[in-house]
Amino acid sequence: MLSISSISKTYPNGVRALNDVSIDIPVGMFGLLGPNGAGKSTLMRTIATLQQPDSGKIVFDGIDVLGEPDRLRRTLGYLPQDFGVYPRISAEGMLDHLAVLKGIVSRSDRKQLVDALLHQVNLRQVRKKALAGFSGGMRQRFGIAQALIGDPKLLIVDEPTAGLDPEERVRFHNLLSEIGEDRVVILSTHIVEDVADLCPRMAILANGQIVREGVPQALTAELEGKVWRKAIDRGELAQCRERHRVISTHLRAGRTVVHVVGDTDPGEGFEPHAPMLEDVYFASLHEKTPAGGTQTTAA
Repeated sequence: MLSISSISKTYPNGVRALNDVSIDIPVGMFGLLGPNGAGKSTLMRTIATLQQPDSGKIVFDGIDVLGEPDRLRRTLGYLPQDFGVYPRISAEGMLDHLAVLKGIVSRSDRKQLVDALLHQVNLRQVRKKALAGFSGGMRQRFGIAQALIGDPKLLIVDEPTAGLDPEERVRFHNLLSEIGEDRVVILSTHIVEDVADLCPRMAILANGQIVREGVPQALTAELEGKVWRKAIDRGELAQCRERHRVISTHLRAGRTVVHVVGDTDPGEGFEPHAPMLEDVYFASLHEKTPAGGTQTTAA
């Protein structure tokens, strides 16, 4: 169990990235969902002991994370949003080097570990290839391999599927689901589908605060019978926003499909819509920032 209590962080430029964040994260996949700038990476870096918060406490499996960072690092795997590698080194050579840094001194142990990790992330056939020649998806799978060195009990992956094509996203989802059964895995992302596909529990972070938390299916059920949609012309959108609580808009076949939330039928040609996790996400953001929480996506 990872327990985060009252974590706050304000940067020197005055930006308050985290505001009294408290949450308990059990073993398994946990989705931290939020838009860019919500404070997700700040929270991940804080848990990973890369920066100190202004206040609060973090405990993992009896370890005071902020007070004993070295103890936490021994059982931590971390795939940041952007990670650097030596481009001319092969995947095999880089993993071997990182294993040395992790304290695995036996050459035979490292060889066995590196081979197993490359097999696990489906990179064994390209183990001799320089990392500079890897595709985005291959780099992310390599990132998971390096994060798994030492068999960590806490694994943090920050925006791991951003920029991946659909096929690589599926591969990455399958990999994460395999490794998330017996450890705490935090998936930090702005992509709703990642959380819907992988995570039995989740939280939504907006403006540095947790605004919703729970089981995705239960959160979705809370909106049952409250989501309505309608296709309108683009010029009608401003008027629609004045009359209804618009949570998202989708461009479809040249028209704008709006999703609104309300306890009763809004009329005016709206039809009921079975809620999805995306509706939960956008409704939560709208509650936090009513003036600017409406989201636009393409469909």
